[in-house]
Amino acid sequence: MDESLLNITVTIADRPYRMKINPSEEEKVRNAANQVNDKIKELQKAYSATDKQDYLAMCALTFASEALDNKKQVENIDQLFMENLTNLEHKLSEISSK
Repeated sequence: MDESLLNITVTIADRPYRMKINPSEEEKVRNAANQVNDKIKELQKAYSATDKQDYLAMCALTFASEALDNKKQVENIDQLFMENLTNLEHKLSEISSK
């Protein structure tokens, strides 16, 4: 067992979850748990589900959808960057050939 791992407990939807994580990830994991709980509270105000599982599913779907949107944006930025880099290379080639 890796002794450098940190034992923490985070609570999501009123249930505690014990985890072993790298100490450098503690803040990120706790912030993620807080974001999930905040999203669940937001969903509880907007919808009348009968079970916390319903809110967890809606929360997971919301975050997954946002992650896919972010991935697409990154892909678009990467493509634009590569196009600009190619254009710059062509311009530099033209300048150096003169």
